[in-house]
Amino acid sequence: MNKFMRQAQELQNKLAKAQQELANLHIEASSGGGAVKVTVTGQQEILSIKIAPDVVNPADVELLEDMILTAVREAITKSQETATKHLNAVTGGLKIPGLI
Repeated sequence: MNKFMRQAQELQNKLAKAQQELANLHIEASSGGGAVKVTVTGQQEILSIKIAPDVVNPADVELLEDMILTAVREAITKSQETATKHLNAVTGGLKIPGLI
């Protein structure tokens, strides 16, 4: 029983460390040939959105909105994939509810 509790504590410590590493990880995605760049953490928190001034066209706001949405979606997808790989390395692929 003590061995099981020790293993559970070790896993908990490893997961806490992995979560902290993901919080500090920055992942970038872009759209429009780099005109819109979005940076997120490994926990899908948006850190920044950068927009090149030359793509800001008041006559075509819809295009800019689409580029932003595309970049945000790509950044979040990349972040989720990175988090899954990172946490699977810690848990050995064991699915633990609430981690991702």
